[in-house]
Amino acid sequence: MPIVQVNLLEGRTIDQKRLLVEKVTQAIVESIGAPSETISIIIRDMAKENYAKAGKLASDK
Repeated sequence: MPIVQVNLLEGRTIDQKRLLVEKVTQAIVESIGAPSETISIIIRDMAKENYAKAGKLASDK
């Protein structure tokens, strides 16, 4: 029962998320042979002020 967590900065559309979960599910099925009905995916949208890289908040870019 694979469980995948994906953290994204907010702003993706529902269609982009649909495509993401389809492709991630397909990759897991193909790579480890897990049945698609056993794969769970959790998408977590993060506000840009809650993520930083190289000392800069994403909201400041």
